Amino acid sequence: MKKMFGMVLLLFLTSSCEDVVEVDVPSENPRLIVNALIRVNPDSQTFTYRVKVSLTDSFFGEIPVTNLTQITIGGAILVDINNPGSGIYEATRSTESLLPDQQLILQLTWEDRRYFAWTNYSPSVPIDDLQIGDGTLFDEDDTEVIVTFTDDPDRANFYVFDFGFGNFATTDDEFIQGQQQTFSYFYDENLESGDELTVKILGADQEFFNYMNSLIEQTEDDFGVFETPAATIRGNIFDVTDLDNIDVFDNVEQPELFPLGFFAVVEEYQRTITIP
Repeated sequence: MKKMFGMVLLLFLTSSCEDVVEVDVPSENPRLIVNALIRVNPDSQTFTYRVKVSLTDSFFGEIPVTNLTQITIGGAILVDINNPGSGIYEATRSTESLLPDQQLILQLTWEDRRYFAWTNYSPSVPIDDLQIGDGTLFDEDDTEVIVTFTDDPDRANFYVFDFGFGNFATTDDEFIQGQQQTFSYFYDENLESGDELTVKILGADQEFFNYMNSLIEQTEDDFGVFETPAATIRGNIFDVTDLDNIDVFDNVEQPELFPLGFFAVVEEYQRTITIP
């Protein structure tokens, strides 16, 4: 299929007239987006597999995909009952059914194409303490939070921190194995006294850790990490329609045939604090 070019008409107002300028806007073929980051609260008896499926449009936006033939995770069939027409597919399961390093498989079918991904359930650790700092290290207008957590000494760990407002950070335990760690994070959002901040710590495997690092590096200046990226970052979801060996699904012969997005099932702890 050939790439198409859309045309945008821009109106520039001047003191005497309106000028119409025609601009050709390059447009890639639509690409499937699968947002399948599943967060599991260990304090809840159940959790929800929640996957958002959409399609890129000509202007880097998203169109919900509401006509999947099927979507499953670990044998659970996800359905679009709770949010009809949204492209959001869900299934509820018992939290006790998840085990550390358990392998989970995502499969979906759309327009006669089959997509496949697998991941391991990644445990996390609680946040020991969350404090508001004085924020004067860089800019007195920034809001500083001081986060303390203790690494699990029995395994190699990767962590993703979600600070809200589309802000994420990553760390691993290469130099803090089994130790307590304290660090500061500075918000540059316009926050006021009485506002609440929620900090979350997600478990991760190395693949998800690397993927988040790439997204953070690409989007740290202008965009949230789960907005459609300006440049394509390959995740762990593959188009396996034309592959004859399910054990080799890295699309070697079809390097451009893959969706955007990532599949991960992670344990998540959180703490909330109010700005004094």
